[in-house]
Formats: sequence, C-alpha cells, structure tokens
Amino acid sequence: MIVQTINLTKKYGKLVALNNLQLNIEEGECFGYIGPNGAGKTTTIKILATLLQPTWGEARVCGHVVGYESRKIRPLIGYVPDFFGAYEDMVVQEYLEFFASAYNITGKQRTRVVEDVLELTDLVFKRDALVDSLSRGMQQRLSIARVLLHDPKVLLLDEPASGLDPRARIEIRELLKELRRMGKTIIISSHILHELAELCTTVGIIEQGQLLFHGPIKDIIRRVKTGTRIHIRVMEQQDLATLLLQRTRGIKSVDQLDGAIIVELEQQTHDFTSLAKLLLDNNFKLNEIKEEEVNLETAFMRLTKGIVQ
Repeated sequence: MIVQTINLTKKYGKLVALNNLQLNIEEGECFGYIGPNGAGKTTTIKILATLLQPTWGEARVCGHVVGYESRKIRPLIGYVPDFFGAYEDMVVQEYLEFFASAYNITGKQRTRVVEDVLELTDLVFKRDALVDSLSRGMQQRLSIARVLLHDPKVLLLDEPASGLDPRARIEIRELLKELRRMGKTIIISSHILHELAELCTTVGIIEQGQLLFHGPIKDIIRRVKTGTRIHIRVMEQQDLATLLLQRTRGIKSVDQLDGAIIVELEQQTHDFTSLAKLLLDNNFKLNEIKEEEVNLETAFMRLTKGIVQ
C-alpha cells in the first residue's frame, strides 16, 4: 500500500474529526474522497501531508509513518490546498524557480524542470504573468505545477476544482487524467461527484469522521441498487395513472415526486416495457418512461444523512 491509515483518529477537544479511519490506497490509484463539509476530508489530507498529527492511530505514506518519519514523507508527496496564497510582484516562472530551489533543484536541471511543468500544465504562455493577476483556474494549475517540480509519488489535492468556472474545471480534470496516466497516485477531495466518477478508480465516502464506504465505484453502485426504479411522466391524470400502477402485479411501490410517478419494481422484476403498454392501453399519454440511473451522486445521497459536525 502506498497510503494506509490504521485506526486513524483526530480529536479537537470533544469534537472527533476522524474516528478510527481505515484507508488502503494502492500505487497508481486515483482515489476520490467525498463527504459533507466538516466530514473529515481536509483533516485526513493534512495528516497525510504531515501538517497535522493524529490523536492516535497511524498513517503511512510510502511505508513511512506520519509523525515519526515526516522528513522522509515530504519529498514523496505534493500537497495542493483549497486556497492559493498571494505572491505579490512575482511572475509565474520566478514562482516555480523559487520552489524548485527549495527542493534543492539547481542550475540547468532547475531550468529544465520548470520548463517541463510549464508545458505539462499548459502555462508556458503565462510564464511572465504576475502570479496574483492569474485567474482562479490558472492559479490552481500553477499550484499543481509547483507540487510536480520534485516529481512526487503521491498527490494530495484538497478541493482543486473549488470556485472554478466550467471550462477551468474541465482543464483541471484533463490535467489530472494525464497525471494518472503518468502513474501518479492521486488523492482528491471534491464535491463535484460526476467528475470524480469519471476520473477516479476508487472512492471513499466519509461522514462525521466515519468512513461509510471505500472501494471501486462499481461496487458502491451495486451496494445501493436494491431494485429497479422507473420514472414515468404522463400528460394528464397523473393521480389516476398512479392508482392504476398501484394495482399492477410486479410493482413494489408507487410514489409521486416532482411531477413524475416513481415506480419501484419487485426484486425479481426488471422488464418495465409492459408498463408503457398498460398505460397506453388505458388511454394515458406518455411523456417519458425511463429507468432511474444509479450513479455516484445517487449512492452518496443514499449512504449519507447530511449530518455535519
């Protein structure tokens, strides 16, 4: 395991931010970390970044224990927080050269490394721009460029798409896909679940410091999909259509929600084409009939309760 936590617990007075967290992340994984605000995501990432000490339990990065071997961990990680500090009167290239020197990258190697990360993050055309004049999206790309200078094995990204416009989010997502193809292990917290589903190989769902699920996305969808749910919209007489469906065999429940009739089929029933025929034969005009898609957002809503600390 390149990242592992064992009974990881963090308390702030009486508040338990993390409660016996167990994570196992393999090398090369892109791990999506999701949960409500205050669930413990940032606390976890800061512990892995060696910025916080656990109250008890253990966190390991590349086999090294946080707290005891933090000096060995720091060269192996790249941490991107959810905010960007101001660097007045410093241009992009100077900013990257400054951090490269902090990693003891000197001479021609520094010039080459800075040029490489500028190209990778598509910031070559901004090399002479003042850092504090950059847009939020450009600053996030610059933050990622900064942590790539020393070629870390593990990237810790805390809400990298927070506050970005749609185009900037897409650009950050494509950059992260490229880093995944390069073999980087990525741990990313985000509230934009559909993008995590496209980007990540595994996810962890946390609420009130408790890990509710950890594993591949297909497993979490299988876990929450307990039956087939159908969304039906009729042009008129929705209440009569609902009564008809309630009297139909093979249907477990019928509800109305936001102008649609929600039909849950019994466990052994999966074919819903007969429902369309039933309604049409009874002179109902159909606007829509479709199976409810179970995705990461659906799973998140069903597993969490929306409780914040």
